This record gives sequence, structure tokens and C-alpha cells, in this order.
Amino acid sequence: MDIKTATALRRLRLVSAPEAVSFLLLLVCSVLKRTTDFNAVPVMGMVHGVLFILYVLFWVDAWNRTKWGAKTAAFYFILSVLPTGGFFAERKLKREAENAVIASRARQEGIVNA
Repeated sequence: MDIKTATALRRLRLVSAPEAVSFLLLLVCSVLKRTTDFNAVPVMGMVHGVLFILYVLFWVDAWNRTKWGAKTAAFYFILSVLPTGGFFAERKLKREAENAVIASRARQEGIVNA
């Protein structure tokens, strides 16, 4: 894995958890808006919207660089629209990055010819 691919995956991983948190906070703010006088939906909506757009942009970049199949790309996109999906995406992307680093080091040391 080259540095640009690793960077694309890292960016996607770093924005996935905040995007999931903002989605959950937006849901809480929506409930509070309807049950109390507290209305933070416009602010949280904008924050979540910006994070979601960043997630989608980073997802497209990661998809192009990693050459994911349609199934994997769809999996990561579906995780972005689920309230807690970003947490699962972050964990899975972290695991993939760690495995890629291990494989890269093994190739450099001549342990495997992959």
C-alpha cells in the first residue's frame, strides 16, 4: 500500500467516528426539539452535514485509491447512513490499515512475496 492510499484510508477512518457522534447528537436534538424548548437542530444539522459530506468525499477517494469492489464500497457507504455505523467503519478501517502495515513490512523484509 502506498502512502496516498494509506492517507486516504486514515482520513476516512478519522472522520467516521465524529460523523457517527454528530448523527447521534442530531437525533437527540431532534427529540429534544419536539419535547422541550431546546432547539439545537440547526447547529447540529449543519455540523452533521459538513461531517457527512467530508465522509462521502473521503469515501470516494479511498474507493478510488484502494480499488475496493462494489460490495466493500457499498458496505462503507451504508455504514455512513446508520446512526452507529461510523464506529464500526472506524474499527474495520483501523484493522485494515494495521494489516496493510504488517504486510508491507513483511514484503520489505523479504518474508513474503506478495
